Amino acid sequence: MRTTALDAATLEKLVSAAIAAPSIHNTQPWRFRLDPLTTTVEVRAATERALRTTDPLARALHLSVGAAVFNLRVAVAHFGWEPVPRLLPDPAEPGLLASVRLAGPVPGDRSPGGPDEHHPAHRPPHRPELYDVLWRRHSSRLPFSDRPLPADVLAELTEAAHAEGARLTLPDALATERLMELTAEAERRSVGDPARRQESRRWIREGAPDGMPGRVLGPQDVTGRVPLRDFSALRPEHYRPAVAFERNPVIAVLSTAHDRRADWLRAGQALEHVLLVATAHGARTSLLHQALEWPDLRWVLRDPRDRMEHVQMLIRLGYGPDGPASPRRPAAQVTDEARGTAAT
Repeated sequence: MRTTALDAATLEKLVSAAIAAPSIHNTQPWRFRLDPLTTTVEVRAATERALRTTDPLARALHLSVGAAVFNLRVAVAHFGWEPVPRLLPDPAEPGLLASVRLAGPVPGDRSPGGPDEHHPAHRPPHRPELYDVLWRRHSSRLPFSDRPLPADVLAELTEAAHAEGARLTLPDALATERLMELTAEAERRSVGDPARRQESRRWIREGAPDGMPGRVLGPQDVTGRVPLRDFSALRPEHYRPAVAFERNPVIAVLSTAHDRRADWLRAGQALEHVLLVATAHGARTSLLHQALEWPDLRWVLRDPRDRMEHVQMLIRLGYGPDGPASPRRPAAQVTDEARGTAAT
């Protein structure tokens, strides 16, 4: 579908697609602005939404913005342009995390996006359905079944991460148990840390266009095998009886070779690419980030035997109920006035 111009309605659709991406605690830490002279959508960090205690280096913020950038690329391609992304395009403006220029028509053999200009990578097959999928993707904090994911699906998820300059690995049962033990240790620390509890509690809210309402929080695993974040410890009114989760959780490890800001943004794009492909195949996903919030635990998540480099996210995969979606702010609330536009 090729539009003739980037009008206000199309820009709103592009931004709405971008903000359908996941973000830590659904903080939605992004802002968008159009540069009409170059037909470029700029993506900035909304630093007032940062989790300064949980995420002091803003690594998770960069992952969140990277996920939004990938959705933006998919939407730009859907509307007929070739998305040309750049990461950290202006060293003089560190808050400008990325930009996506709307170039000529999308070639028939290109992916919905493709890698950023400064990081050539393998381009996956064109998947136009990802635009439809991004509106349906959301985390499920409910139990999954023990039905295994087919090998070809797992291979496609691995390829999706690789296309964005990241690596996705699937540890064996023993390594997965170790990852879950580290996640459980991180969860115990976070629940016992007053500053982190207070910060997280602020984002559990009802009737707001951001944060997490009680309906999305989910129960805990009665066996403790799958240590999801225990928001009921922060808001006891949202407590749900513990239930049995899958016996053999499937955990994918998303990692990058380096650990710089650009790598975090690439990891965010890889994360969303993986999540969308999983959703396209009918799989459910949830994110286990707790151990990444403690530097010592994040370090020991690495497994040199499996070439786990700098771990950026643990992704739980499986089949099960869809679960409710988290709210999103309207596009108008996250879109700044176009550059060069006179104030009225």
